[in-house]
Amino acid sequence: MQLVESIWEHDGAAARVARAALAPFEGVYKGIVALRGAMYDRGLLPVEKSAIPSVSVGNLTVGGTGKTPVSAWMAARLAAMGLTPAIVLRRYGDDEPRVHEILNPGVPVVVGTDRAGAVRDAILRGADVVVFDDAFQHRRAFRNADVVLISADRWTRSPRMLPAGPWREPLSAIRRASIVVVTRKVAGTALVDEVAAAVREVSPDTPLAVVRLSPSLLVPAFVPGSAVQPTTLQGRKVVAIAAIGDPASFFRQIEELGAVVERHAFPDHHAFSPHDVARILAFRHSADFFVCTLKDAVKLAVLWPDDAPLLWYVSLSVEVESGQAAIDELLSGLPRPCQS
Repeated sequence: MQLVESIWEHDGAAARVARAALAPFEGVYKGIVALRGAMYDRGLLPVEKSAIPSVSVGNLTVGGTGKTPVSAWMAARLAAMGLTPAIVLRRYGDDEPRVHEILNPGVPVVVGTDRAGAVRDAILRGADVVVFDDAFQHRRAFRNADVVLISADRWTRSPRMLPAGPWREPLSAIRRASIVVVTRKVAGTALVDEVAAAVREVSPDTPLAVVRLSPSLLVPAFVPGSAVQPTTLQGRKVVAIAAIGDPASFFRQIEELGAVVERHAFPDHHAFSPHDVARILAFRHSADFFVCTLKDAVKLAVLWPDDAPLLWYVSLSVEVESGQAAIDELLSGLPRPCQS
């Protein structure tokens, strides 16, 4: 685990001292965030509208909430409603655009730091609605709806903002949201209920949904082959690889399938090297499976040796446990392009 994540997540004396040392910088960051938000709220900073409706899927923290699979799921729902969606996201590397292309073949994926300009590009590609992947804090680009994700797996009762913690904005920022979606991978019902209660206390009128991200298939990463059920891993020795915002939850999902897991965690958006792959494959004679996330598979594809054991990725399903009607109402209520 990276040093910064150790400071954020551990409760030992060293981590507490580090957080205390970072508290003054956290205060400065809070002030900047509050000032910027107030300027947008009062119309002092410009917001650029577009000719087509848009919905943002974002979060309050640095990674780990499931916004990529939820964004892809939202785009698929809009397509099922007869619309032509595009995904717009900021480039963090080549992994997330490729993931969206795999999850929604045929849906345009537009990448750019200027999201308003990316929307114009999406229109040229035939889109009549846009899904922003990770844009809650990017308020310059207008959106008709804001979906804010909060991970129950990474929930803390004492949120700390950057750099002393992973929070980009305080929980009170959900008052800007059109709907809050609590996501979970391995978190129990009690923890989900705790998050939901905190959300309702801060913003009681904001619609709330709960989504579970569950392993649905085990897929060969970059060679032709048939997917198998995740239960195939039960009782098997698995080398699990994750370079995502919350690798611990991914590893726990594999362990809950009954696998014996050798964990290999890397920083979010990590650019894998041949040395990384060599270290992973050092376990090739003792492991039954090498398993990663889809986000990691698209990067490992160019580095994985032809003579190495097969690499598999876990395909996640988005299961709405509560709040389906609120989500459908939000998406069906988006204005049609001719009404913009």
